[in-house]
Amino acid sequence: MVFPVIFFGLFFGIYLLLLAFLAWPRRRLVPPADRPRVSILIAARNEEATIIRCLTALTKLNYPAEQLEILIGDDASTDNTAAIVEAFIADKPQFRLLSVRHRLGLARGKSNALAHLCRAATTDYLLFTDADMALHPDWVLTMLAAAPAGVGIVTGITTAEGNLFGRLQGLDWLFGLSLIRVLTDMGLPITAVGNNMLVTRAAYESIGGYEALAFSITEDLQLFEKVVAQGWGYRNIITPSALGISVAQPTLHCLLHQRKRWMKGAVRLPWQLTLLFSSYSLFYTVLGWPGLLPLGAVGALYAGKVACQTLFLAVTLRQAGHRENLAVLLLYDVYLLVMSLAVLVYTWWPSGIQWKERRYRWAEG
Repeated sequence: MVFPVIFFGLFFGIYLLLLAFLAWPRRRLVPPADRPRVSILIAARNEEATIIRCLTALTKLNYPAEQLEILIGDDASTDNTAAIVEAFIADKPQFRLLSVRHRLGLARGKSNALAHLCRAATTDYLLFTDADMALHPDWVLTMLAAAPAGVGIVTGITTAEGNLFGRLQGLDWLFGLSLIRVLTDMGLPITAVGNNMLVTRAAYESIGGYEALAFSITEDLQLFEKVVAQGWGYRNIITPSALGISVAQPTLHCLLHQRKRWMKGAVRLPWQLTLLFSSYSLFYTVLGWPGLLPLGAVGALYAGKVACQTLFLAVTLRQAGHRENLAVLLLYDVYLLVMSLAVLVYTWWPSGIQWKERRYRWAEG
């Protein structure tokens, strides 16, 4: 019985410590007095179903239109993405569509589209988002407020909406990004997320741009690592005005494709985050080990884990200015367990990674 006592004592002790760090008040972000020109960059491949939602949200930004440069890179789409974008931006001079058809340096896939967009951008602030995202009207101001001198890269907060499956995915986003924010506030460089990210021009150019980086299918993590290695500061923020709402993956198959790509990058994450995620798997292994614990202890420990997790999500939701009902929060643990097992099996299944109608070998990137 000694091992379970030590393990669960450490598990809940660390969880409560993370909760304390999460709930600790942060200094309020103060937007800059001036409104510098900024570039918003969107790499788009086969996004006809989602991109109008994204672009419409960008037209509602609380930022002078003449100070915005919004560049959309059509990454060799095989659907009507380019025509839809052209029609939408026809009377909006702050928008521009670029056709991405050739490679720059070492870049491939999405990183190549981003390399083209960054090269075409003409401002000192590069804000990245995805075609399936809708950002808060104060997104630009908030991201700028989080990037004072010396900070080279900032990540906002993301969730997803829709049916129950989509809302559970949204909790997944919030839970993972909240853990990353807590570790970041402890001074640990973890990662950035490219669907809600700011990079200063100076930080980007200090690493030579995407075209100078070896190909990776997790280009945001790669960019973060290189920028931090150059001595730039980093921020991960949770606040309503930095919230982005992603379109959820519509099916389990699509979600597994997405998570397999993420798992490729997860092997490069710092050990602290890997250890935290691994502790979840070990929790159920120890909890369910035959004959190790009495049934009453199993029930109490499981209830304690769900309570801590629900409280963690509730604090994150409050900080992000988002809402979810208690039943969905409680259901999240079942979703997390089932999805974790499914993703592990699918990740190690001997097949390549498929994303946006492109296939990559597991060994790549």
